[in-house]
Amino acid sequence: MLLKYKQTLPVKNTKVQMSLPGVTAESARLLLMDAQGLLSDPCRQATPSALQKLIEQMGFVQLDSINVVERAHHLTLASRLDDYKHEHFSWLLEQGRSLFEHWTHDASAIPTKWFAHWKPRFKRERERILNSLWWKERIGGEPDKIIDHVRERIAREGPLRSQDFEHDRRGTSSAWWGWKPQKAALEFLWSAGELMVTRREKFQKVYDLTERVLPEQSNAPQPSEGEHVEWACRTALERLVVATPKEMAEFWNAISIVQAKAWCEAAVRVGLTTPVLVESLDGTKPKPSFAIIDWEQRLRGLPDVPARTRLLSPFDPVLRDRARAHRLFNFDYRFEAFVPESKRQYGYYVLPILEGDRLVGRLDAKFHRRECLLNVRRIYWEPGIRVILSRRRELEKAVARLARLIGAHQITLPRLLSSGS
Repeated sequence: MLLKYKQTLPVKNTKVQMSLPGVTAESARLLLMDAQGLLSDPCRQATPSALQKLIEQMGFVQLDSINVVERAHHLTLASRLDDYKHEHFSWLLEQGRSLFEHWTHDASAIPTKWFAHWKPRFKRERERILNSLWWKERIGGEPDKIIDHVRERIAREGPLRSQDFEHDRRGTSSAWWGWKPQKAALEFLWSAGELMVTRREKFQKVYDLTERVLPEQSNAPQPSEGEHVEWACRTALERLVVATPKEMAEFWNAISIVQAKAWCEAAVRVGLTTPVLVESLDGTKPKPSFAIIDWEQRLRGLPDVPARTRLLSPFDPVLRDRARAHRLFNFDYRFEAFVPESKRQYGYYVLPILEGDRLVGRLDAKFHRRECLLNVRRIYWEPGIRVILSRRRELEKAVARLARLIGAHQITLPRLLSSGS
């Protein structure tokens, strides 16, 4: 059923809000964790089909280039599947083609069955980039000529990387701010949907024509605006269970907050969602939100929280919205890789420590690949967390699982696993 809705301005009514059903922070936290695969048995069989099912359940998995410990997507998936294998993910993305790489809020691996809902984004991105002064400075004075040349070479030669094109700006940085014209053209054609990332080599993108990578999906019709909004809101809420319109809109970063709010109000009228007030643990007021209509039934049917300690990626979906993580977990997390070293509080690449359904600390680690050594430099526990023997042993097990994932044969841990050790 496609909801019919109209866009309205938000109405603040304190009396109405006070009469809404309340959702405790713990309940919202557990519903989110379940929807994002953190309450399922991590010891279950980790086949390629199980991995595909997990990513579809989560919606997508974020990719990131930083590799101090391990790539973000591997950390995210391994925290949910003990026997996760890198090659299974690569096969789904690069051979099975049941995943494709593109943007949500950031670069992500996304189930291919939703590819049609990226076509509105392709159109928006084409227009945005063509009007971007930053991009114009990098593509140079003959953008059409550069774009046509890049497109023609890939059509004729097959998949190519940026480095397969002659560098017209010798001596300049190869980082994103120093893109050469051909790299700017490749990223434009990828963002606009003409090219796909067919695979990565040492995490460098290899581009090919979309019609060759995903021929069936490339020819599929684009959804209408109503169909697109319906899909974006339904699928986001299914993976959040309880959310604000802002959180729903930002899940895929595909629609506006106004569109999400209008959909929520229409969904309430037909009995798909219900307004609720969600408790906040960070000292702020309860958050007016919308919940799936059967949220209480889902809550009663949740499995037990796995009794173990896990190390999460800094880009884990339960953490990506820092404000929501603060409200639901009372965990104030900041990714400090881009913070000047002198101003960092915890470290360059710090992994949150999840104990059951609580975020209890942070682990600052680095993988020295040449020595196959995982060096845990510091561990920071949250206020009030006592470092008892059982907690230390569970953390050591989590570190050992991380070492197996990345291929570390040696582990160094601080002698005392106390706060700031």
